[in-house]
Amino acid sequence: MEKNSDQKQPLVCKLTSMELQERKQTILAALTWQVLEKKEIKNGFQYKFEGSDSTIDQLTEFIKTERQCCNFFNFSLAIAGSEDGFTWLTIAGPSGAKEFIKEELGL
Repeated sequence: MEKNSDQKQPLVCKLTSMELQERKQTILAALTWQVLEKKEIKNGFQYKFEGSDSTIDQLTEFIKTERQCCNFFNFSLAIAGSEDGFTWLTIAGPSGAKEFIKEELGL
């Protein structure tokens, strides 16, 4: 039986409930309190962070782990040329991505 290409695939994290809860308590919790500004975009959100090397390291680790469990997201980082500037993380995806970010990631 062929799949109908018009049907939307549900957005689902590949982590187990226990793994997702652990992620929320560690990585996501650490990033959440560092968000300086949040902007809604058409298919996701942009988050403003300090431009320090440690923050950039945390964001790249977050992206690397999220790509494995939520491969429907697109990530981008805009990094200022100095640590005095800011770093912007964009998380976007297909229809339903914004709701998923709010509900599952809590960002």
